[in-house]
Amino acid sequence: MDELLADLSAQRIPLPPPRERARLRKAAGLSAAQTADALGCPTEDLTAWEAGTREPIGIHRAAYARLLQGLKALERPEPNEPPARPKPAAPATAADQPEQPTLFPATDHVPSPPRSRTAAAQPVTPTGPLAVIDHTDTLAAHFTNGSQLPLDVDDLVSLLQWTLGSGLRRDKLSKQGRDSDCDPLIVLTPAASTALYLPTALDDRARLRLADSHPVITQLQQAGFSLTRRGFGPWSRVFRPVTNNKRASVQLAVTAWGALSQDGWNLPPLPPTDLARVLGTYTDRLLTPRGSTAVCGEELMTALRPPTRPRRAPGGGGEPNPRGLHTVLEPAPPEAPDAHPLARGRLPEQAMEEEAWDWSRPPSPQETAAFPHVVGLDINLAFAAASSGLSVGLNSPPRHALAPAFDEKVPGAWYCDLTHAVLDPRLPSPFTSTGQAPTGPAWYTTPTLAYAQELKIEVQPIEAYLRDGTGPYLTPWYERIRNAYLATMADLGVHEKIPQADYLAAMKTLTTADPALLGLLAAIKATAKGGLGKLREGPRDITAPYTRWPALNKPTWRPDIRAAVVSRARVTLHRKMRKMAEETGRYPLAVLADCALYPAHVPTALDVVPPGPDQQGVPGLLRLGVNPGLAKEEGTQCMSWYQQRYDQGTNPARSIKEPA
Repeated sequence: MDELLADLSAQRIPLPPPRERARLRKAAGLSAAQTADALGCPTEDLTAWEAGTREPIGIHRAAYARLLQGLKALERPEPNEPPARPKPAAPATAADQPEQPTLFPATDHVPSPPRSRTAAAQPVTPTGPLAVIDHTDTLAAHFTNGSQLPLDVDDLVSLLQWTLGSGLRRDKLSKQGRDSDCDPLIVLTPAASTALYLPTALDDRARLRLADSHPVITQLQQAGFSLTRRGFGPWSRVFRPVTNNKRASVQLAVTAWGALSQDGWNLPPLPPTDLARVLGTYTDRLLTPRGSTAVCGEELMTALRPPTRPRRAPGGGGEPNPRGLHTVLEPAPPEAPDAHPLARGRLPEQAMEEEAWDWSRPPSPQETAAFPHVVGLDINLAFAAASSGLSVGLNSPPRHALAPAFDEKVPGAWYCDLTHAVLDPRLPSPFTSTGQAPTGPAWYTTPTLAYAQELKIEVQPIEAYLRDGTGPYLTPWYERIRNAYLATMADLGVHEKIPQADYLAAMKTLTTADPALLGLLAAIKATAKGGLGKLREGPRDITAPYTRWPALNKPTWRPDIRAAVVSRARVTLHRKMRKMAEETGRYPLAVLADCALYPAHVPTALDVVPPGPDQQGVPGLLRLGVNPGLAKEEGTQCMSWYQQRYDQGTNPARSIKEPA
């Protein structure tokens, strides 16, 4: 009975905050395992109680409360003993924060301890791939796990030296990955930039770089640091020469100059701790940011399929990686963009136009009478999904052939006449970006002609530029993009394999979701889109036509690969729309890239897509879901709105998201 009363009494003892629980245990010299064993609970439970992610209950709470009360009593001084000098508070860590309903909770400001390396009772160890540097009373580094550390630095040189010795880094994404993939990232807030004597804005708005004569650059040079040819801009790499095979390189992002608010990045204003978490999650799911989202998309391709691999032969070193892109190649003449030197004197009809659709048609009188609404269906990550498993040429130049037999397993550009194809005018032509039937012979990629054969259309190429040495170069890139996208959508409450109606309802809640998560999602999608765009990067600051530009000197400049991806995305959508017509009798009214507009009885996508036996749609048709290749509702409008936009000569799919 006495034991029961004692337990009931202990249940009423308030537990100290999680941070204090851990401190009391450590101050007593007890390990987590010892304490858990004494309490009769798993060590994982104790860790959760000290992290604040879970609370003890029942007899465990009573025992834990008595233990903490006893540990607190042990710290009290004897009556004749002077009180101990209080220890400075340790910087807050993620474990000190209570569990929050969002992934990136707002954190209270914790006063920074004095600028001393020994100021903290529990020193924070720099951890993770990056740090966000902010300044209030002093410069402080905020890490991806929520912890922060005051820095005893006064200028950019000392900050770089601290970074190189901090241990901040990330692992390579592949065994053959480059050392540069591991470089730490330092993100400077506007306050930190000012404290480090950097200007609040760049005067050179054309090149977006700090003047070479600026004192900060002079200071870097005097300290032995160098910059890449891009100079010191919103995104920069600062490095020292490799010594004893040890790399000394740091990536810098200056937010005051737009590093995270332009070029595909559109993160909302965030406190430094939350910004570190967002960028840490992006890094964990994709890679450490190192430029625009397009640059990150391109770098992710190279990190997963490096151009070299360790040499197996004696002597070591590197050798070309046959699964990566390691050779700068000239495109086939029809693949070259209009500004390329190979396009000089080329007739327009000799240029390959494998682009996304921009097509619309007038509704028929029957459609106008039967369907008062139109609904937009947008394909999730359509072009990234089209890259999965796609066989492309790797490092061999295009090989010219006359009158070759078509082989769907050979990547290439094929000159072929498809004007004899009989097509349904209620669907866009799968062979042109305008959606209109071809008017003569044209250059097509392998996926386009393979789909023509699928439609039982005769395919007899006149000539071709074919590529040997092939492989699914983009497959691991797509898989990492897909996983990052799905994980972030799950964080937002939108999950895989749910009924279409539930998916539609979940998507409608995104307007009120955590802005930090939405910014992360947008960055992931922009990374996918921009990475594919980099495969055909155009010239910058060059006015003379047919002049080479720097991107042409990269092995990853491959317009043939981009053309094949776009072609595959286009024919995949055509296949689904064709099967939708066969199954439901309903045809699209307009298509813009990866968004198709359909007539509807009521303003919801559920009226357009068949439910399927499990309410998750019908495989092979357009269906709603979070996975790449499935669709979301892009917007709804009335049929009169569609007719008005069409009569104005614009593609209604371009503005389907307008408020109804």
